[in-house]
Amino acid sequence: MKRSIILSILCFSFLTGCSQHSEEKPVDYFSLIRPNFTGKTAYETTDFVEDYWRVVGNTGFNKTIYLIADSLQAAGYILEENAKTEDRLTYRIEKRAMDNQTWEPISASLQIAGEDTPLLLSETNRNMTYLNSVSTPTEGIKAEVVWIKSIEDLNNTSVKDKVVFAEMSVRRLYKLVVEKGAIGITTYDNPDYLQPEKNKTSIQFRRLSSQDNGNFWGIALSYEAKDKLKTQLQKGKIEVLVNIQTKRYPSEELTIVANIKGSELPDERLVYSAHIQEPGANDNATGVGTQLEMAKTAAKLFVENKIDFKRTMTFLWGDEIISTRRYIQENPERAKGIKWGISLDMVGENTAVTGGTFLIEKMPDPSAIWTRGKDKHSEWGGEVLKLEDMKPHYLNDFIISTFKEQGKYANWVVETNPFEGGSDHTPFLEADIPGLLLWHFTDQFYHTDNDRIDKVSQETLKNVGTAALVSGLQLINASDFFVHEQIQILKEQAINRLKDEIELTNKVKENGGSMSEESLIVMAWFDWYTESLNTLNDIIPDENKAAKQAIVEAQGELSSELRKLGQSLNDDVFKWKF
Repeated sequence: MKRSIILSILCFSFLTGCSQHSEEKPVDYFSLIRPNFTGKTAYETTDFVEDYWRVVGNTGFNKTIYLIADSLQAAGYILEENAKTEDRLTYRIEKRAMDNQTWEPISASLQIAGEDTPLLLSETNRNMTYLNSVSTPTEGIKAEVVWIKSIEDLNNTSVKDKVVFAEMSVRRLYKLVVEKGAIGITTYDNPDYLQPEKNKTSIQFRRLSSQDNGNFWGIALSYEAKDKLKTQLQKGKIEVLVNIQTKRYPSEELTIVANIKGSELPDERLVYSAHIQEPGANDNATGVGTQLEMAKTAAKLFVENKIDFKRTMTFLWGDEIISTRRYIQENPERAKGIKWGISLDMVGENTAVTGGTFLIEKMPDPSAIWTRGKDKHSEWGGEVLKLEDMKPHYLNDFIISTFKEQGKYANWVVETNPFEGGSDHTPFLEADIPGLLLWHFTDQFYHTDNDRIDKVSQETLKNVGTAALVSGLQLINASDFFVHEQIQILKEQAINRLKDEIELTNKVKENGGSMSEESLIVMAWFDWYTESLNTLNDIIPDENKAAKQAIVEAQGELSSELRKLGQSLNDDVFKWKF
């Protein structure tokens, strides 16, 4: 159904509100963005960025920052220090001192003494060297390997001047083995979702604590390398030849921020955030590239006078979570104007290869407390939240509906997952700013050295970038039409959710389950949607009484629907509750 038809229906439903703004016509942002957002810039940027093992301050991270800066400047963005008051496309590079040195891997090899072929080489496994590892002597070292099967083994085993091998997280061992004089560690702990018995050569990257004055190193093993090492250890004492070369040096932390200044409400803004650090392609070179093409496409259409920006649109690239949190916290006045935050992380997967599904990670809603029915956590998983953790807001259903529209157009699968955290959406939520995550999971190459450009799809980059930019344009230009459309979407989704929850409740009742718990779940969803409708007041001018009344009427309809659904259960608890 065309958007104009939908809006006509909405205007009929909210006649008073729409009649006051009959001259206002909605902009079909999809028709503007789709021909201009091809995914080519996103893909080419991803290809450039993923060549580097990126951590704050190192060569790959900084080259990415300056690539973005050059691209923004070519698109018409002006360096802030050179900008005039009337310039609306600007960018800046923020530079900060670092407490620790930066790090980058150069080369590495691991070989069992007496074997002709190395067990691992960095040329084929660039994640084998633990982040923050020091270099060995240039000629390498030779040392005995000690197999530690549990923490308790360390109490009765000498590891001084030896290499520790363990099938567990280094976090449990690091401090102890350093204190006992080990010179290095080799570990294996790939999670099942990586399908290690299938992807036998994959290594998921691991890290040590920063050690500017330390001398410890670590090597992460693939499933195949782990099996070969264990086979030799089971035969008796073995030694390994290790050669690790890394660089550690003073540097500075760079963050790049671009703005398209709003014409009417410049202090109100949407912030997109994509982190640069990580060694992979999908994680997160795809987020970097997609966000860059979004910034360039938005600038192009602005310069061509095809779109305007009522509020400010901001694009931020930096260190995951840290840069976004700092952007929010360092300027309280600016933070007051951040109305929405959207994180782009792992957004370009070729799902036929990776196995991942595109997901919208929702703001905390009751599915993060009671995950049931159609809701499903990713393999990443998430802790069970509490009612006080809920973040009711229209952003969830708005973003989902917009992405579903692109999904239908492009025959592209769009799914959701309950809140789990762990990316750049969390600082927004911590600051009580609406924020969510665009990503893919489960990915059998996540954080491994097989996360390379051959796992990336330009078509996916195009779909995510198109829907993300369209969503942003609708938000920053939100008007009466937007408000009335969201009221209708929220009301429909709320009723659908309540019907689903009542159906699940009925099944629980048939099986003799607790109706008190069920009434709590249903009421949690009712409250969440009632409060989500209220959040639309944040973008409604005080004088627009009709829109505010429409919210109240929608909430009343939800109450009536809930009462009817509750009574249909013919249960004493629900009769009393509703």
